[in-house]
Amino acid sequence: MRLVIARCSVDYVGRLSAHLPLATRLLMLKADGSVLVHSDSLSYKPLNWMSPPAILTMMQPDADQAEAGVSEIWRVAQAKTADLLVISIHEILHDTAHELGIDPGLQKDGVEADLQKLLAAQIELLGDGWQLVRREYMTAIGPVDILARDGNGAAVAVEIKRRGDIDGVEQLTRYLELMNRDPHLAPVTGVFAAQEIKPQARTLAEDRGIRCLLLDYDAMRGLDDSHHRLF
Repeated sequence: MRLVIARCSVDYVGRLSAHLPLATRLLMLKADGSVLVHSDSLSYKPLNWMSPPAILTMMQPDADQAEAGVSEIWRVAQAKTADLLVISIHEILHDTAHELGIDPGLQKDGVEADLQKLLAAQIELLGDGWQLVRREYMTAIGPVDILARDGNGAAVAVEIKRRGDIDGVEQLTRYLELMNRDPHLAPVTGVFAAQEIKPQARTLAEDRGIRCLLLDYDAMRGLDDSHHRLF
């Protein structure tokens, strides 16, 4: 990746036309061929950009451009369309390149598999005396996230979501209907566990006798330090 801080103006010609007047900006040239123009605002959003595949050509200014103070012209052409990004460089204040290597990609944290694993290891969050039977208990229409037994030894099916909505309640309802046909498990009750449960989902679950449980992901990971909270 090449990072250039320069005084420049920028023109974009394509489906829409745009002009950025002369100012100091950050220019990012990535290995994939993309070029992004950033200001010191707007958070992560560039002011303008060209997506790959793109071809960058660096040119000398003509006489009129040089007289106006332009020292270099960057033409970034989109390989698949006629879109063109033209960056008129007046002064380069900083220019550096870095080899970043292959990125492993974003690994999402707090997905349902993480919540399932943590709740299985901390089954006592469901109540005193609860015991884990197994994770991913298979039914004829798919696996229930957790099968547990409560303090009285009764079977409980636990469905886990990041954000609990009506579809999740319907899914757990179908699991319970099938599991209660098994004389070795019945009666089976349900727990709908999520980091966030929508009001409509909570109302439907409680109407069907399904208990709702909010999961605090940070607390389950041991990252919720009460000493650093106001309340």
